[in-house]
Amino acid sequence: MGAKGGIALKFLQWFIRGVQLLASALILGVYAYFLAALHNHDLNITNQVRAVAGISGAGVLYSIIGLLLLCCLAGIMFTSFIAIVLDVAFIGAFIYVAVANKNGASSCTGYLDTPFGKGQSSSKANGSDGFTALPSFHTACRLQSACLGVAIIAIIFFVLSILTEIALARHHNKEKRFGPGPNNNYTTGYGSGGLFNRIFRRGTKRAGPEENALPAHTTPEQLDHTRQSYATETTAVHSNDHTNPYSADYPKQETGYGYPTTQNAAVGHPTTTAATPQNYRYGDGVYDRA
Repeated sequence: MGAKGGIALKFLQWFIRGVQLLASALILGVYAYFLAALHNHDLNITNQVRAVAGISGAGVLYSIIGLLLLCCLAGIMFTSFIAIVLDVAFIGAFIYVAVANKNGASSCTGYLDTPFGKGQSSSKANGSDGFTALPSFHTACRLQSACLGVAIIAIIFFVLSILTEIALARHHNKEKRFGPGPNNNYTTGYGSGGLFNRIFRRGTKRAGPEENALPAHTTPEQLDHTRQSYATETTAVHSNDHTNPYSADYPKQETGYGYPTTQNAAVGHPTTTAATPQNYRYGDGVYDRA
């Protein structure tokens, strides 16, 4: 997938977390109004209202933390596991929120059951004097309808965030396992090098002088001294054919460099004698015939 795939997954997760944040904030705003109005008019506050307000507040906090940490900790196995566990927990929590607002699924007409009590849609709850305006039962029902719809959207996006988190973790592990290569333009990617390297990403790694050096040449100590060899003026070739002096398998005798030449009557071609002249010397590849 490469570095571009990782960036695309992170932007997708940003969008998903953003929708979760907006959904949680909307439900929190509605139920914060419910809590303020109920408390201000000394009306009964049920545990269900408190629970919905707490869940939506936790959803806002979790979404903000997820957005902040997504830039530097996305895809790490531990953080991805924690995020998936929390996403599953919030799926269950927002299912509870949807059930708590099930009365909003009606047409909000007639006799209604709301957090402010039960009554006709055009009526209002009776309470003490307070500075917060009490809504009608119809308005309270419509607010519950909005919370129900937003809770369902939040559930869907928490499921999507789990799938995206799994994709981010797999992409991170793939980059960490294979490292730079032709498939990612030889870049390190955000999956290696620790937290600060993921924030300040390094460029393409260049080969150093030691990586471009030629292999070492063979030294005299590495040669096989047990192998039969001669000087450069004599090449040893084994042959059983002594009748054809031009055979490719015939021993080749090179003359020159001060060797006296004699005629070999058996084969009819010049050969060199075994003795070398007194003024001939060979050392370090330099012939001294002075």
